[in-house]
Amino acid sequence: MTIDVEDYFQVSAFAPYIARSDWDGRECRVERNIGRILALLDERQTKATFFTLGWIAERYPQLVRDIVAGGHELASHGYGHERVSDLNPQTFAEDIGRAKKLLEDLGGQAVLGYRAPSFSIGERNLWAFDTLLEQGYRYSSSVYPIQHDHYGMPDSPRFAYPVREGLLEVPVTTLRKFNRNFPSSGGGYFRLLPYALSRWMIRQVNEIDQQPAVFYFHPWEIDTEQPRVAGIDGKTRFRHYVNIPRTHGRIAQLLSDFSWGRMDEIFLAQPSVAQSLTLAAAA
Repeated sequence: MTIDVEDYFQVSAFAPYIARSDWDGRECRVERNIGRILALLDERQTKATFFTLGWIAERYPQLVRDIVAGGHELASHGYGHERVSDLNPQTFAEDIGRAKKLLEDLGGQAVLGYRAPSFSIGERNLWAFDTLLEQGYRYSSSVYPIQHDHYGMPDSPRFAYPVREGLLEVPVTTLRKFNRNFPSSGGGYFRLLPYALSRWMIRQVNEIDQQPAVFYFHPWEIDTEQPRVAGIDGKTRFRHYVNIPRTHGRIAQLLSDFSWGRMDEIFLAQPSVAQSLTLAAAA
C-alpha cells in the first residue's frame, strides 16, 4: 500500500494552470488529509509506504514524524515534483539527493525507495536508475507498464525486477488480458472503475500471477473540500475530480478486503524477489 504525499496544486496535469512560484500562496491541505489516512491505516492495522515530496516535508516536518511514528515506511517522491523526463542527470541527482537527506534528517530512518512524479522514468531516460543507485536508493517504483498519454512503458516487466545490481524496480500493478496490460491498482482508474472490478483485478494478480499488488493513491483524492482549480480543460477536470467523494470509503474497503504492507518489508526483505515474494493475499 503506497501513498504519494503531494497536494492538489502540485499535480502534474495542473502545471499549465498553476505556476510553481504560486505554490506557497495556495491553501495547503496535505496535513489534514495525511492525518485522516494515518487514522484509517491505524484503524485497519495496516502499514504502508509514503512516497513524500521534499517540498512538503520541509514545510510540514511533523507530518513526516507522524508517518514514522505510525510504523510506516518513509520514501522519496523527489523534492519538487518535477518529472524525471524534464531533468538531466545532474538536476535529477540534486533533486533526489536533496529529498533523501531532508527526509532522513526529519524521519530519523534510512530512505530506500523512490517514486518518480507521474511515473516519468521510461525508455528515454533509463539513466535515472544509475543516478538513483548512486544516491543510495535501493528500489524504485517509477515505471508504469501501460500505454498512457502522459507516461508508461507497456513492454516493461509487470512485477518487481532488478534494473541495476543493488536496485529493484517495483512497478504499480497491472492485469494482463487480451495481450494488453490494464491498470488495476490506484489513481484515477481506481476512482473511475466500479470498486468490484478493481477488487477482482487485484485478486486475479494475487491468485493467478501469484504476485503482490502495488496500490497507490494521493491525499487529495480523499479531499472533497479541496479548492477547485479554475480554467482547466475538461479532460483534466474529469481525471482529477471524478468520484473523489467515494474514494475514502473505497480505500477503507480495500484495506479490509486485502492484507497490505510496506514496500521495503515486502520487496527488500526477501532473499530472492523473483522466487519468494510476500503476497498481498485476499482476506
